[in-house]
Amino acid sequence: METEKKQAIINQYKQSENDTGSVQVQVALLTERINHLTEHLKTNHKDNHSRRGLLQMVGKRKGFLLYLKEKDIEAYRSLIKSLGLRDVK
Repeated sequence: METEKKQAIINQYKQSENDTGSVQVQVALLTERINHLTEHLKTNHKDNHSRRGLLQMVGKRKGFLLYLKEKDIEAYRSLIKSLGLRDVK
């Protein structure tokens, strides 16, 4: 991911001035990486190493979302709406 794109995502989802690691920022960055890797796997369908990495990232994002849902439901709802994600169970 390019530095400018990463910084734009951080600026959009940060909670305070020096925030780079809040749950919302991490979920947004993981979502961008997941989308990029999904496009890669559409053309390289035999790349099982990347597929495993994709599944790990999806699992990590799900864990972050479950944590956020438990701690702050309103922030969770606004985050999944802005990222276009489904509700996690």
